[in-house]
Amino acid sequence: MSTSRTIRWVLLIMAVAVAGYYGWQRFGPGHAPSTQTAQKAPARNAVPVKTAAVEKADFPVYLTGLGTVQGFNTVLVRTRVDGQINSIAFREGQFVKQGDTLVEIDPRPFGAALDQAKAKKAQDQANLANANLDLQRFTRLGEFATRQQTDTQRSTVAQLTAQIAADDAAIANAQTQLDYATVKAPFSGIAGLRQVDVGNIVNASTQTGIVSIAQIEPIAVIFTAPEEQLPDIRAALATAPPKVIAMSTDGKRVLSTGVLALINNQVDTTSGTIRLKAVFDNKDHALWPGQSVSTRLLVTTLKDATVVPDDAVQHGSDGLYAYSVNSENKAELRKIKVTQSIDGRSVVDEGLAPGEQVITAGQYKVQPGTLVSTPVASSDAGSPKVSQE
Repeated sequence: MSTSRTIRWVLLIMAVAVAGYYGWQRFGPGHAPSTQTAQKAPARNAVPVKTAAVEKADFPVYLTGLGTVQGFNTVLVRTRVDGQINSIAFREGQFVKQGDTLVEIDPRPFGAALDQAKAKKAQDQANLANANLDLQRFTRLGEFATRQQTDTQRSTVAQLTAQIAADDAAIANAQTQLDYATVKAPFSGIAGLRQVDVGNIVNASTQTGIVSIAQIEPIAVIFTAPEEQLPDIRAALATAPPKVIAMSTDGKRVLSTGVLALINNQVDTTSGTIRLKAVFDNKDHALWPGQSVSTRLLVTTLKDATVVPDDAVQHGSDGLYAYSVNSENKAELRKIKVTQSIDGRSVVDEGLAPGEQVITAGQYKVQPGTLVSTPVASSDAGSPKVSQE
């Protein structure tokens, strides 16, 4: 009896121990579901995406195109007299100012012609003085001098007076020829490659020229626009000269900002385009004659437009669409209508409202109704959290 009772107590104690161990394993702190785990469960099921807010902002509408930079004024400097070049007073590529001396041509022949014209005038002035004296004598003689003598002497005085006027013109012409021996810059600009050297004989009849000068302050850009845009461009120009931005050909760097100066007087019927001319101050010489640039002409500015990042706009078989995120952090497909797009932003006329959130990355993993999450910086970095935006 005593042995069987002992065995029963041992079995009871073992059963209680096994039950306690099982309960500890099942409901102990190592396996009890925590509040934190319960909260993270939805995040593990959510699709990570990036979102951006739909904005309400003023949106500038630009007309893009390609253009070529031209000097505001360009001239091929030629000599206006014949002669030998004594000196060259400029360097190739130098910025010359209006009136600066470029080339000196041997002035001696022109100086001699000027001296000759001045001497001829002095001679005629002496003859005129003598003729005036004779006229005075004939006048004082009165009836003792014939009328023919008096009239003849008066005619001689008039002829010599006219000759002195001709001498003045000859002197002015000789002085002009002498001035032409010094070739000066007609306006400020950049000198190009020199076509002649010291010692060369130059002639006014040759077409080669001495050097070309291009005015680059200001400078012009010639570009084209579709003829369909002509009414909008004319309307903008009638209000105030619209802004024009000159950029590098890849469109990544702004070179200069100017204004539209004029619209050409006719449309090119072969291409259906109109030529436009913009003017830039170009104080930093960022634009150079002959350079190809990308242009942006500000046609108008849309007030309080609905704007989204371009990354939010998706292309489907039924047209454009975007995914928005509702209050339950679920994706909603919205069909949208885009009217303008530039610089990574698009104007949406239909389908979205300012203040909404749209998905800009991760759309390929999303379907309508999908629970989404956005990365939020925290101490638990790397664990996506359900977006509460």
